[in-house]
Amino acid sequence: MKFELLKTDGKARAGLLTTDHGVIETPIFMPVGTQGTVKAMEPRELVEIGAQIILGNTYHLYLRPGTDVIEAAGGLHRFIGWQRPMLTDSGGYQVYSLTDLRKLEEEGVTFRSHLDGTMHLFTPENVIQTQRKLGSDIVMVLDECTPYPCEFDYAHTSNELTLRWAARCKEEFERSSQLYGHSQALFGIVQGSMYKEIREKSARELVTMDFHGYAIGGLAVGEPSEEMYEMTAFCEQFLPENKPRYLMGIGFPEGLLESIERGIDMFDCVLPTRNGRNATLFTRNGILNIRNLATKYDFTPVDAECSCYTCKNFTRAYLRHLFQVKEILGLQLATIHNLAFYLWLVREARKAILESRYSPWKNEMLGRLQSNLVASQAFNSHLIARHQFLRRLFE
Repeated sequence: MKFELLKTDGKARAGLLTTDHGVIETPIFMPVGTQGTVKAMEPRELVEIGAQIILGNTYHLYLRPGTDVIEAAGGLHRFIGWQRPMLTDSGGYQVYSLTDLRKLEEEGVTFRSHLDGTMHLFTPENVIQTQRKLGSDIVMVLDECTPYPCEFDYAHTSNELTLRWAARCKEEFERSSQLYGHSQALFGIVQGSMYKEIREKSARELVTMDFHGYAIGGLAVGEPSEEMYEMTAFCEQFLPENKPRYLMGIGFPEGLLESIERGIDMFDCVLPTRNGRNATLFTRNGILNIRNLATKYDFTPVDAECSCYTCKNFTRAYLRHLFQVKEILGLQLATIHNLAFYLWLVREARKAILESRYSPWKNEMLGRLQSNLVASQAFNSHLIARHQFLRRLFE
């Protein structure tokens, strides 16, 4: 893997990330295909809307269909019919999201399968081995994503474990080799909750391990947006300029734009696909709930400025009808639009950086996105409340 930084505009960066499966133009948004598919999307549709890289999840693919099946198929690219770059998470997020189904120890994390109750040990070594068998272009280390809020002592202990796991992942990665004739890159993950001294130690020690790229994890887990932005900017200063930076799990368009301004290159989140399947669409003028009665006789596109297949061929009224009658096509058309919008947004951000006008462009774009701010804030509050409810439920 090769990363070339082409232009900076303040902290905002435009670059090229070259892999054996293609070149990725950064900043980039990566659609999430947890189980080897981006929900409600065909691979050819992803290509049509300009997706340059997608994600898979090691934990879920390990359980189903199993790494033996994927290895027999010749790797994940061949198995799912996707010939562009791919990144796989290590299962670290499941350490956070499946707290009631796992046991954390020095050796690794033992999960009780949410499918059949069987027990599975994930260690730094076998997580790397699994991702070798998947054949993803970018491999993530095993880490613990801490909850929010998190006590200092727990955050410190957790980060020390994450650092030891990162070193073991690096050692196993260097000991092993790729299986399918293309190269793989390994990213470290900065943790430390909302404590700057822990974050700084995490970043500095990971940099000394010399990974191919660096992710910032443990954010977008319920903390206020301003705290997330502050911590992102703090972590960025310790990361190498000549390597890609990946902010994990950031979902709202506003968050992408603010984080790009703070020096981040790569993003992923299930929000555009999940929201699409729940009739919530992102537009240049804010969030639109397509089920609203106001759209029943609205024969305009979802977004008049959008050139995606959905907006060029269908109306808000028709999409509302599809959701009302529970037709699968509604999920597909809404997902196409949301992902097309996100990919358009990062392309425009890149263009603004290359033309040295990122800050004014971002401010103008934020003004448009926040024209429907009340709906956006209400939905964000719903997500935060849901995070807090789930955490209390599993405590």
